[in-house]
Amino acid sequence: MSSFDLLPGAERSPVILHVPHSAREIPAEVRDGIVLDDLALERELDHIVDAHTAELAEEAARLARVAPWRFVNRLSRLVVDPERFPDEREEMLAVGMGAVYTKTTGREELRPADTDPEPLVARYFRPYARAMTEAVAERLDVTGRVVIVDVHSYPSAPLPYELHGEGPRPPVCLGTDPFHTPPELLAAAREAFGEVGLDSPFSGTYVPLEFYGRDPRVSALMVEIRRGTYMTEPGGPTGPGFHRLAQALAALVDAVESSDA
Repeated sequence: MSSFDLLPGAERSPVILHVPHSAREIPAEVRDGIVLDDLALERELDHIVDAHTAELAEEAARLARVAPWRFVNRLSRLVVDPERFPDEREEMLAVGMGAVYTKTTGREELRPADTDPEPLVARYFRPYARAMTEAVAERLDVTGRVVIVDVHSYPSAPLPYELHGEGPRPPVCLGTDPFHTPPELLAAAREAFGEVGLDSPFSGTYVPLEFYGRDPRVSALMVEIRRGTYMTEPGGPTGPGFHRLAQALAALVDAVESSDA
C-alpha cells in the first residue's frame, strides 16, 4: 500500500486539494512503537483523524466544473504528520506533536519520549514531502500557478493538545499565510462557505518548503471544518451537512479555476 496518492484532475486545473489527516491506517511495524492498547488507540484515532475529509475532497472534485488534483495521505498522522517540520522549529513539539508524535490529544504518552523520529521521518515523511513538491512543480510547469487547498476538520470542543483552543470555533476556519494567501483566494472562500472565521482555532497553510515564502505563483489556503457540522463526533458517520460542504468546496475550486485567485 502506498502511503499517499496523487489523484489526477483536469490537465488545466491549478488546484491541488491536499488531504493529510483523513486516514486511520497504521502499519504493523509502526504500531509496535505505540504504547496504547488497541481500545485506547481506536479512541485516539477518533479524536485525531480528520474523518471523512478524503471523501469530502472526492465529492467536491466530482462536483467541480473542472476537476482539481488531489493529494491524499493514506496513513494516519500517528505514523508521521506530513505538515509538521521535523526539527526543533515546530511549536507543536512543545506538546509532543512534532513530525512524529509522542503524546496523544489528551497529552498522554503515545510513544516513549526518547523515541528516535529519524526512521519514521526517513521512511514516510521525506518521500511524502518530495512527492508533494513534485506535484506542485508539475502543476506550475503546466498551468503557471498552483492553488493548494488544505482540507482539514477539527472537533467542536477543544482538545487538551490544542495550543490556541481558547479562541473562536466557527463552522469553517480559514487558515492563511501572509505570503501565500492572496485576498482574492480568501474572498472566494468566504463566498463559497458563508460563515467563516480566520486562523482560529488553527492557523497557517501548507506549502512545500521549496516554494514556501519564495514563489508567489503558489497560493494556499487551509480549510478547517468544524466536525459537528457534517458528522457525528468523535469518529462517527457523516450527516446531512456533508453534501452541502462538498458543494461549497466545489464552488471554491470553481472560483479559483476561473480566476487568478
